[in-house]
Amino acid sequence: MPAGSSGTVTSVDDSSRVGRRLSELGVVPGVRVSVIKHAPFGDPVEVRLLRYNLALRKEEAAVVEIDPASTNGRS
Repeated sequence: MPAGSSGTVTSVDDSSRVGRRLSELGVVPGVRVSVIKHAPFGDPVEVRLLRYNLALRKEEAAVVEIDPASTNGRS
């Protein structure tokens, strides 16, 4: 997703250690996520959810599915 865009988390693959940790941090289905910015070369990406910012590497973000068209959810 490009900077400035947002969407709602639809799923998190919590079978991995990274997925479980992201779930603990509040990255769960129904939560609204906004992309703040991408670092040079696109890694990491800074996102905002639940009133805090989180930096994710590409391989960490790969376990999260986002519905960019959705505007509902918790912020």
